[in-house]
Amino acid sequence: MNKFEQTRARFHVPEGVRYFDGNSLGLMPGAVASHVNEVVTKQWAQGLIRSWHEAQWRVLPQTVGQKVARLIGAQPAHVVACDSTSANLFKVLVSAVRLRPGRNTIVTDADAFPTDLYIVYQVARLFDLKVVAVPAAQIASHLDEQVATVVLTHVDYRSAEIYDMGQYTRQAHGVGALIVWDLSHTAGGVPCNLEADNVDFAVGCGYKYLNGGPGAPAYLYAAARHLDKCEQPLAGWFGHARPFDFSQDYTPAEGVSRFLCGTNPVIGLSVLSRALDEFDGVDMQEIRARSVVLTGQFIDGVDTELVGLGFHLASPREAAKRGSHVSLRHQQGYGIMQELALRGYIGDFRTPDYMRFGFAPLYNNEQDVCELLSEIKLIMDTRAWDKPAYQQRRDFT
Repeated sequence: MNKFEQTRARFHVPEGVRYFDGNSLGLMPGAVASHVNEVVTKQWAQGLIRSWHEAQWRVLPQTVGQKVARLIGAQPAHVVACDSTSANLFKVLVSAVRLRPGRNTIVTDADAFPTDLYIVYQVARLFDLKVVAVPAAQIASHLDEQVATVVLTHVDYRSAEIYDMGQYTRQAHGVGALIVWDLSHTAGGVPCNLEADNVDFAVGCGYKYLNGGPGAPAYLYAAARHLDKCEQPLAGWFGHARPFDFSQDYTPAEGVSRFLCGTNPVIGLSVLSRALDEFDGVDMQEIRARSVVLTGQFIDGVDTELVGLGFHLASPREAAKRGSHVSLRHQQGYGIMQELALRGYIGDFRTPDYMRFGFAPLYNNEQDVCELLSEIKLIMDTRAWDKPAYQQRRDFT
């Protein structure tokens, strides 16, 4: 049994399901269920408030942050797990803007995941800044000495295109701006090196390739050179230097812990912490190589087995520019994805016609890819996508 056969065996795959949505919600590691039982029935039910010390609840954000750090090329002391991606983006973006007083512009990708854009525009309103939203390829041409911060996603959520972290960061720094990266489709699926690329801030979620469960806590990174000067806006008691002094005046904690806000979500952080243990003994370069094999196999199959059926590849063909999911576009994409799900082949759909298939290296394999291609071909040959029920889209796709 090779390494990835071993990691696959540690995940719960429901009977009759072929899963290709780890880029949206990762499978549950089998060990999580018993760990949650331990947290709930022993640490909480029996340990009660003593578990803040005895079970180390008080340092869960830092413990989880350390586990995430090795997957994103960061020093363990520079990452903390807390809140949601949106809340963390707000915190680091406000911090970045405050570190560049006198500048009046935020530059971002016009095609970014919408929540990132919502946060960018709200921060701009709060600080009376201008937002320049352009396609990622045009960002460099809109950089000047008025730009405070650039906000960019490392792996595009629809196409899976990887943006060159080092290049964009250097371009932002070249005009004195800071940069914030969203790693939600990166961590656990695509290597990156925040320290080597001199990144200022980064955020990401815990429920995709990190397999932390629905609504899992997110994480954030802040470069050491900024930490003592950061003034994040959500000054909650867990981000205080001495929370149990109960001081009326706020003094931020040292280091990245100043980005904490309210009380730790212990159960969610405990689940994420245990899920991250599935990366032990696996190098991110090995994960990347596995991802390239699986996504490449799927693209080759689309070219040979689905030719002439109206599918268009929306992801880069060049492996170096492609993340760990592959997007196809098709006029009947919604119906096709619904029929696939009915048959136990689960991916997801993004408007207007993107069919996304995630290939999580820890548990997807070549057989999964072969069976997926065969099922798509069968659906097209039988026009099984053409059902009245698929004419009305669900709220969640």
